[in-house]
Amino acid sequence: MNRHRFQEDNFGVVPPDSIGICPQRIRRLVDALQAEVDRQRLPGAVVLIARHGKLALFESLGVLDPATGTPMERDAIFRIYSMTKPVVSVAAMMLMEQGKLLLSDPVARYLPEYANQKVARQVEGVLQLQEVRQMATVQDLLRHTAGLTYEFMGNSSVQRQYAQNRIGSRERSNAEFSLQLAALPLMFEPGTAWEYGRSTDVLGRLIEVISGTTLGAYLRENIFAPLGMDETWFSVPQQHQYRIAEPFPRDPDGAMQMRLVDLREDPAMESGGGGLASTALDYARFMQFMLNRGELDGVRLLGSRTVAYMTTDHLGSIPVNSGASRELLPLGYGFGLGIAVRKETGLATEPGSVGAYYWGGMAGTTFFVDPAEDLFACLMLQAPNQREYYRRLFRNLVYATLLD
Repeated sequence: MNRHRFQEDNFGVVPPDSIGICPQRIRRLVDALQAEVDRQRLPGAVVLIARHGKLALFESLGVLDPATGTPMERDAIFRIYSMTKPVVSVAAMMLMEQGKLLLSDPVARYLPEYANQKVARQVEGVLQLQEVRQMATVQDLLRHTAGLTYEFMGNSSVQRQYAQNRIGSRERSNAEFSLQLAALPLMFEPGTAWEYGRSTDVLGRLIEVISGTTLGAYLRENIFAPLGMDETWFSVPQQHQYRIAEPFPRDPDGAMQMRLVDLREDPAMESGGGGLASTALDYARFMQFMLNRGELDGVRLLGSRTVAYMTTDHLGSIPVNSGASRELLPLGYGFGLGIAVRKETGLATEPGSVGAYYWGGMAGTTFFVDPAEDLFACLMLQAPNQREYYRRLFRNLVYATLLD
């Protein structure tokens, strides 16, 4: 196994061809993103590509904040939303390795409010609440098969109840959130369907109960400090707030602009599913840690086999729910523990190796790690309505740079 230190070298970038990447194609990637900035479709971005533990590209484009015209810098801070999920999933796996939980454990063992959940079922056209046949497990939370959903993923009766109860509010604590969510019906029987939802938020609360501390404090002490991720937070300290990247005030394509969370306020809820802010360089340290299978710069947080286990498909024959969930997990992909995993070189609409894994955030950030190519990359931007386009564009352009 190749194990690399992540060589930042004061933001130094090595000649791309020294690590099997074409310099001209790197420039083409940057030019394509710059063209989006010039068209006023993308406010700004930070792009980072690394291979064999060395930076091939680390560049900023456009503006940090369209309202002020401040240029984008490489140390810009982004709302990474669901790129929080792989980090919190690592935290849970660390507790597993310490013998403090089993993935087969029922969630209710740690969070008793989940002991009496009901599942919503249509019976002859009438919605009924029925007892679950099998309680959700920790593994179900990690792989999004716990029967939970997101209120913005559709318009089912369960999703409408999520919205009516403002289940995504940052104004209630993780403990209060968990109690309220557990009182709502499940959308599916646990273990029977992949439905993207608030599972990792519940996982965050479970980590709090086991560790006896807040999720933020646990992540800071056990992941961020050991990995040198000094600029990843649930809220941005005042002295760094001038570096927060912002979207356009109005959507450039004319759609309703999504309102992003205010990183200047301390949220009551530290969302394990989507609450973190980070920089490209901080998240690069996390990606190199994953690519190294649990170790970075002499610090090991997970065993190599545990990372391999996390980044393999855990769905098997479990179907993906149609609609928004299918759009998030396209053909050719399965889902591991907190992360999507590529199962086929074909089928998907963008290139990639079997075993590569990725995820993204609702405001537009995206990353992927490809162990077969010893490669990782992230694109940090705040353009929520254009996120799917830029994710695919970025993946295509990165793979096109590889020479060997």
